[in-house]
Amino acid sequence: MIMIQKLYSKNNDPEVLQHIVDILNDGGIIIYPTDTMYAMGCHALKERPIERICKLKNIDPRKNNLSIICYDLSNISEYARVSNATFKLMKRNLPGPFTFVLNADSRLPKIFRNRKEVGIRVPDNNIIREICHLLDAPILTTTLPLRPGEDIEYVTDPELIDEKFGEEVDWVIDGGIGGIEPSTVINCCEDVPEIIRQGKGILEE
Repeated sequence: MIMIQKLYSKNNDPEVLQHIVDILNDGGIIIYPTDTMYAMGCHALKERPIERICKLKNIDPRKNNLSIICYDLSNISEYARVSNATFKLMKRNLPGPFTFVLNADSRLPKIFRNRKEVGIRVPDNNIIREICHLLDAPILTTTLPLRPGEDIEYVTDPELIDEKFGEEVDWVIDGGIGGIEPSTVINCCEDVPEIIRQGKGILEE
């Protein structure tokens, strides 16, 4: 069984893409490239795989914000409450290397509601956006864990990523060598957006 699959920004085999969508629909976990770093994710509306990822990363969803990837901004109001000004700000900067933290909506699984906030990502990466589009649902997303002193290549090189995480996830997408700079995080829960982590993205206000 192939666990690692090379994909490209376009002209991918529809059967391979459908297989990955089936894995997500069945509650599986995948690793994929984004416009920043490689990430781990699952179907964002399924509680069990989200719990699996939290355990894998050793994060407490009551204390850590969770983020989702959306194909575009058209369904954003289903998962988060967004003001007109914030929506315009997001539209100017997405797709791109940003995470916009918004007040979560009740349609998300209750694991999100503990924190009442959700990070929204629309990465400038065709591979994961195409999968998201075919899934017709958001994908929970989180960067790969790197232990102190561990070689950075274990989160940037797909072959080494597969070697390290292959046993713990259901599929690894090889989209080439990944980046090491995280997304820029903007908190939009209050009236004035605030950059809480400067990363790869330079916000166009």
